[in-house]
Amino acid sequence: MFVGHYAASLAAKAIEPRAPLWSYVIAAQAIDIGWAGLLMAGVEKARIDPSLPGSTLDLYHMPFTHSLPAVVLWSLAGLLLARAARLPLDAAIAIALVVFSHWLGDLLVHRPDLQIWLGGTKVGFGLWNYPVPEQAVEIGLLGLGAAAWAFVRGRQGRSLWPVLVFMTILLAVQIIAMVMPGDGAGDAAGVGGAALAVYLVLGLIAFALDRPRRLT
Repeated sequence: MFVGHYAASLAAKAIEPRAPLWSYVIAAQAIDIGWAGLLMAGVEKARIDPSLPGSTLDLYHMPFTHSLPAVVLWSLAGLLLARAARLPLDAAIAIALVVFSHWLGDLLVHRPDLQIWLGGTKVGFGLWNYPVPEQAVEIGLLGLGAAAWAFVRGRQGRSLWPVLVFMTILLAVQIIAMVMPGDGAGDAAGVGGAALAVYLVLGLIAFALDRPRRLT
């Protein structure tokens, strides 16, 4: 899952707007940001298998980012960082929930590569094996999140252009990822590095679209 993860960011921004959008956007991909760094460092492992349908990534060793215990710790870390940044408790909890939502999204699409406990059973519903329905689910989730954010902004009498711009960018990135050569065009570490760059750029775009305002 890629852009589908950002549905949680937009929904969280609608429910708890006191946290900046960029914090939710980074939180949605915090697990994969950590994964990309650890993959490039050789700590976590993946390989390219062009025979796989959908994503050709075989994510066979990622206990420090995508196991259930690790995700709980990452979520708690997100909460603590948000509180250290003096965000309200409700906003910090929302950030932690967005971090955790990444694992739930991955559970839906990944093949069984998510450990329930360290060294234990791996789970994953495998929607990646059905690329067209998987893409539909991602876009559908993103649309729901965007609709929630747009609804709240509309009720507040605020412009909808940030919603439209961010949705357009996310959809463009998703389409580019679909039409470009598959993951098999490079090594797994290279895929991780490219993904890391995209996650950080999207965080910067979210910052530009939703400049922090003084809380009242």
